[in-house]
Amino acid sequence: MKEFLSPCVLCPRECRALRDRGEVGVCGVKDKPMVSSAFPHFGEEPVLVGWGGSGTIFFTGCNLKCVFCQNYEISHLLEGEYIEVEELAAIMLKLQEMGCHNINLVTPTHQVPSIFEAVEMAKSRGLKLPIVYNCGGYESVEVLKELSGLVDIYMPDIKTFSGEFATKYLKAPDYPEVVKEAVLEMFSQVGHLKVNEFGLAEKGLMIRHLVMPGWTEDSKEILLWIRDNLGAETYVNVMEQYFPAYKACDYPEICRRVTKEEFEEVYSFAKNLGLRLAV
Repeated sequence: MKEFLSPCVLCPRECRALRDRGEVGVCGVKDKPMVSSAFPHFGEEPVLVGWGGSGTIFFTGCNLKCVFCQNYEISHLLEGEYIEVEELAAIMLKLQEMGCHNINLVTPTHQVPSIFEAVEMAKSRGLKLPIVYNCGGYESVEVLKELSGLVDIYMPDIKTFSGEFATKYLKAPDYPEVVKEAVLEMFSQVGHLKVNEFGLAEKGLMIRHLVMPGWTEDSKEILLWIRDNLGAETYVNVMEQYFPAYKACDYPEICRRVTKEEFEEVYSFAKNLGLRLAV
């Protein structure tokens, strides 16, 4: 996968930064792993958390520029530190030793070559946990194909199908077209989510969608697409925890929380479609 790294074409922006020479592209990161934190996370979906937590690794930087990012200190302000691949593998093994049920790679897109070198290294040393690819959905299909067989659980966040939204709030005008192709590729690799007898996710696709203030019709369009293109048995987490973080209040229309009525309108729509909703 290193052939995608420098000049960098790992994500749809194809900024072609020479990352192995110290350049950074849109994501803000060079060619080594850059990590903000790693710990057993108990705030994820129940099928990931179980009783031991999801072994979450937050990677620094991001290929999206969401003005409302709730992790902006990590994604935009680049809080974190560069480490070696061997250290990243050791982190994964430590999370397994702590009793976590999976390795949850948060915002891995722009660091994929280093991450999966570490995954292979950790597996050779005894890592047996499912690998979760937790991303914003702005993915290169060519790179995703390289991950076939390496990722057990894909967990993209489908943010919008609106070109206006994508341009204004994500700074990625082509996001709607890109995310559709990316999710279809993910689904072709892992299929619908499978859980074991303990209620823990083992393999498959999990989709997140954050309901945004004033954008309920966009949410409905996304949910209908999921049902029609992936099937009603698709695991979907319709989320209501939006709050105006980072630069959101530069845009008055999203400088508020989602109302109870907005969320219930979207959630009821998803329920009526028969989707497999996270609980």
